[in-house]
Amino acid sequence: MTPTPFPSALAGTPLRYPRVLTIAGSDSGGGAGIQADLKTFSALGCYGMSAITALTAQNTQGVRAIHGVPAEFLKEQIAAVVEDIGVDAVKIGMLHAPDIVHAVAWAIDTYRLERVVLDQVMVATSGDALIENATVSVLVQELFPRATVVTPNLDEAALLLGRPVRDVDALDGACADLLAMGAKAVLLKGGHLGGDLLTDVLALADEPVAYWQRLSGSRIASRNVHGTGCTLSSAIAAHLALGHTLEEAVQAAHGYIRGAIEAGAAVVTGQGNGPLNHGYAPRPMRVLG
Repeated sequence: MTPTPFPSALAGTPLRYPRVLTIAGSDSGGGAGIQADLKTFSALGCYGMSAITALTAQNTQGVRAIHGVPAEFLKEQIAAVVEDIGVDAVKIGMLHAPDIVHAVAWAIDTYRLERVVLDQVMVATSGDALIENATVSVLVQELFPRATVVTPNLDEAALLLGRPVRDVDALDGACADLLAMGAKAVLLKGGHLGGDLLTDVLALADEPVAYWQRLSGSRIASRNVHGTGCTLSSAIAAHLALGHTLEEAVQAAHGYIRGAIEAGAAVVTGQGNGPLNHGYAPRPMRVLG
C-alpha cells in the first residue's frame, strides 16, 4: 500500500526540518562539544548534524587526551551533509589546528553557508587548553569575517585581544576591538566576572554603541556549567535556523540556557563540573513547508 503524501508535498512544496550543522569536537563525557550541540538542537525543535573536528577523552573533571581529525576527512564530513541534506545554520566550536580552520573556511565559501555562529572554543571549563597557539591568528583571519556572530567568553577575549577584560565597564571597549578584528557581530559573554549580576553584550559592526544589546541576569548557583558556551552558541544557531533575527536568536538562546542551568543545578553527574539539563523543556521537531 502506497502511503499518502502530505498536502504540501502534493502541492509541490516539500516539507523539511530546520537543519543545523555543528562543526566541533566530541566530548566523551557528553556535557559539551557536539554532544551538547545535538542535544540543544533537538530540544529546540531542529534537526542536528555533525562534522567532528577532534575526539577528546574527557569527563566532568577535565580533558585527558585530544585526537585530531585530518582536515580532508573533516571536509568529507561537511560535504556529505551539505550535498545531501542541506544546512540552514552552522555552529562552529573547537578548531584546534590551522589546517582545520582552513578546511572550515573552504566549506563556508564552497557551499555558501549562512547563519554561522563561531564559538571559538579555546579553554575548557576545567582550564584545559583546547587550541594550538598558532591557530588563534588563523582563526581570526579566516573565520571572523565569514561568521554571522562570534561568541567569546572573557578568557577567550583576553587571549584574542592580548589583555584581560576586568569589569563590566570594559565590555564595550573589548567588543569594539573584536569588531575591528573583522567580526560582523560579537556576543561577549561576561559570566567570568565576579558579582551576582551577569552581563553579556551583543555588538554589531554596523550599529553605534548606544544600540548594542546588553543582556543581564542574576547568577545561578550551580557547579553544573560544563558546556555552557557550547550550548549557548548552538541555541543561537538553532534559533537562526528557525528564522529569527540575530538579536531575537540571542535573546531566545539566553532564555533557554538559563532554564537549562536552573533545571540541572541540583543534579550530581560525575565528580566535577556537571552538564546542564538540555532537555528540560523539549519542543517537537519543527516542520517547515
